[in-house]
Amino acid sequence: MSESSVRPRSLLACGLPLPPPPLPAPGALEQARLLVAPSLDAGLVRELERITGRRAEPLTDVPPPSDAPLFCVGDALPDALRTDRLLWFHSVNAGTDPLLAAGPWPASALLTRTVGRMGERIAQYVLGWMLAEAQSVPEFAEQHARAHWERLPSELVAGQTALIYGTGRIGAAVGRLLAACGVRTVGVARTTRYGPEPGTDRTVPPGFDRVIGASEDTEALGEARWVISTLPLTAATEGFFGAARLAAVRGSTFVNVGRGATVDLGALETALREGRVRRAVLDVLPVEPAAPEDPVWRLPRTVITSHSSGITTDEDVLGDFTAAWESVAAGRRPELTVDVVRGY
Repeated sequence: MSESSVRPRSLLACGLPLPPPPLPAPGALEQARLLVAPSLDAGLVRELERITGRRAEPLTDVPPPSDAPLFCVGDALPDALRTDRLLWFHSVNAGTDPLLAAGPWPASALLTRTVGRMGERIAQYVLGWMLAEAQSVPEFAEQHARAHWERLPSELVAGQTALIYGTGRIGAAVGRLLAACGVRTVGVARTTRYGPEPGTDRTVPPGFDRVIGASEDTEALGEARWVISTLPLTAATEGFFGAARLAAVRGSTFVNVGRGATVDLGALETALREGRVRRAVLDVLPVEPAAPEDPVWRLPRTVITSHSSGITTDEDVLGDFTAAWESVAAGRRPELTVDVVRGY
């Protein structure tokens, strides 16, 4: 899933947030044509047809004839379908910033997304790199390449602190797995969704020992052994990890499994070269894939992986779409509804 480097457009009307779209009316949904991305596996498409009780048609940049309402399953929405005919779009990806950045979102269209077991996969990815570092795996691999024998010290992750940016589904999944290994987990919420204003008590969601606001993270950045980002890309998070925030780091390893454009790579390079950031593991980049000549490949003490920490599967898509379909049929807003104003 490639990222757009374009900031998602704000969906505000006359300076006021748009209200959430109404749920598709049962009658309209019964008449709607099902459009699916050509990239979807044939077996998945057959299951979607079975669940919805209709034949699927290709999701292309040419709208189907007639004025029938539409609902779509895919990863991109052509401009020609960004109309009031669209009742519902289910994204096969967890991140919907490319969808929202590509053009104005129809005010009446419901947007849902696929998460599936992504949180579990990302949590294991994060823990895997943390344990590899604690057990000197990179250094031992380098020694092996030189046929060099030397004992290296190991490090226990238990009792150390991980600062996790993002306290939603994915951040909480990371927190729960790390906590099970004895890691002290501090969540950073960009809003006060879990409590009142900064400095006052918050309700702490499962997976975290405590939660702080983004405006009060300076001290925590200086104390953390690992800084982990699961942030989505929105207008508020673009360049979030910039020079000021990275200046507060004191020897942490930085792991980004959120969105690449939330990090100022120039500021990260400076922090790496100055030793304030010990290492970096980047599963996401502002522009993907990075070309061989891209300077990002030459960042010191950095490993880049191919946006693969939380790939969604057909089972994830089918499970989350089924749950959303059942919710809509029952007149409930699906749990995985995207707030298109916030972008997540």
